[in-house]
Amino acid sequence: MRTQPGQTDPALIRNFCIIAHIDHGKSTLADRMLQITGVVDDRSMRAQYLDRMDIERERGITIKSQAVRLPWDGHVLNMIDTPGHVDFTYEVSRSLQACEGAILLVDAAQGIEAQTLANLYLAMNADLHIIPVLNKIDLPAAQPEKFAEELAGLIGCDPSDVLKVSGKTGVGVRELLDHVVQTVPAPVGDADAAARALIFDSVYDTYRGVVTYVRVVDGHLGKRERILMMSTNATHETLEIGVISPEPMPADLGLGVGEVGYLITGVKDVRQSRVGDTVTSAAKSAKEMLAGYEHPKPMVFSGLYPIDGDEYPELREALDKLQLNDAALIYEPETSAALGFGFRVGFLGLLHMEIVRERLEREFGLSLISTAPNVVYRVVMEDGSELTVTNPSEFPSGGKIAQVFEPVTKSTILAPAEFIGAIMEICQGRRGQLLGMDYLSEDRVEIRYTLPLGEIIFDFFDQLKSRTRGYASLDYEPAGEQEADLVKVDILLQGEPVDAFSAIVHKDKAYAYGVDMAKKLRELIPRQQFEVPIQAAIGARVIARENIRAIRKDVLAKCYGGDISRKRKLLEKQKEGKKRMKMVGRVEVPQEAFVAALSTDSSADKPKK
Repeated sequence: MRTQPGQTDPALIRNFCIIAHIDHGKSTLADRMLQITGVVDDRSMRAQYLDRMDIERERGITIKSQAVRLPWDGHVLNMIDTPGHVDFTYEVSRSLQACEGAILLVDAAQGIEAQTLANLYLAMNADLHIIPVLNKIDLPAAQPEKFAEELAGLIGCDPSDVLKVSGKTGVGVRELLDHVVQTVPAPVGDADAAARALIFDSVYDTYRGVVTYVRVVDGHLGKRERILMMSTNATHETLEIGVISPEPMPADLGLGVGEVGYLITGVKDVRQSRVGDTVTSAAKSAKEMLAGYEHPKPMVFSGLYPIDGDEYPELREALDKLQLNDAALIYEPETSAALGFGFRVGFLGLLHMEIVRERLEREFGLSLISTAPNVVYRVVMEDGSELTVTNPSEFPSGGKIAQVFEPVTKSTILAPAEFIGAIMEICQGRRGQLLGMDYLSEDRVEIRYTLPLGEIIFDFFDQLKSRTRGYASLDYEPAGEQEADLVKVDILLQGEPVDAFSAIVHKDKAYAYGVDMAKKLRELIPRQQFEVPIQAAIGARVIARENIRAIRKDVLAKCYGGDISRKRKLLEKQKEGKKRMKMVGRVEVPQEAFVAALSTDSSADKPKK
């Protein structure tokens, strides 16, 4: 029998999440739990049930954390399925705050990967009870004994404590649910104190407004109650309150201590419901807020511009709504001489950027151009003043720069030992500095490097995967900044710089970037009536050049025979006309050329099909 939300004794509640590297079977395991606990019947069941977005289902990755309430053996289990990609670590860290336990899932055929370690350390910092689990034990390539030892050595338990399950066939899932009930601590809170609930997620619904997901820590939240958002001091009335099981299920009695659920206030303004805020009762409000979340720092910046300039207001509204759904997104308006009005948007990584752009185009029907991604630089001038540069157009062009600082990351690469040489070669070529290396087992090695973030965001991951035949995994975290010899490369069309094509690159790679971009544009920009030079320049020094040849009319077609001086006269006359045309003509760069020149292949960690 399903327990009525709001009446549940906190001692019977278990809040846990599933954390793992990408493609280790989190969503498949969640599917089996939904089936075994009976909240989804076999007829309604579909693969990756909790992945609601089309993009998630197409790519086979989880982007948004999803909470669901499961009844099991007289207890109530609140499970959160989390993303596995490094770009969505913020989603994972927020989910951990709503839990007391975490299932650390490892693929029995692939073993521990970089994001497994990163998520484990997040769970340890949040002081959660960790349950080590090996998944996919039904695969022919599975090596459960070997990886159980690795996992036990990492957590500090006995290999026999590592549970073995198959999310696909359901083997061991019942035992895992029993283990969760026995070992994960029940939530602790004061039922008689003023209500305090932590907002760990929120989504925008076109018809109902903002839907806020909360974890109640103290007290009780009820229906038709005036509530107060403690950071903004905004008060609202709860029109509906309930739990996700796995579809929204209203709870007339409200939510008590330890419960995870949702509340709807009918608010349409997305800024009224901030992730990390504390919800309390307006009549009997709490004195202290709950510890929220450290706001994530964007790692990669890119300009987003509507192809049709009239769509600018729609883009602003779409970003507003998406920011509620994705708390890690930040943006501010900017203008470009070439592209018009748009926004400079901060992302946590290249996959995050790709997903945001795709969601804006799909969910809001926009057509967008995104500029080449770049990171934040700190420029110190000779007079001691400092600039923060998020866009190449902000980079000072005068020669009075004293120092340029770039962000660096502490990167962890896990791979089979046979690829050590190839990995070191790639990292050395990207200005990496080796921090250390450890063998996790006889044939698996963990290599730690300091790498500039600007070197990682383009095709580093693609290179790493291809050189290690797909076996290497990468995780990175910010590690301060370092001084670097960076320059701004401008692309000039007929002597005029086009800001959209400018880039900040290391001095050693400036020539290669200039040559590459000039060649690309020569093929993309249509020929004009006059010759157009494409130049790549650092300051006033041109480092590369390509020419787009003029479209010429054959003025000699009517000359058959006759004196050469007549032909020369006609050619000279044409030459003068082209010269005059060049002085007044402007090079029109079609939108398709911008889209093609600025498109980058994502270094996303796409799952193997």
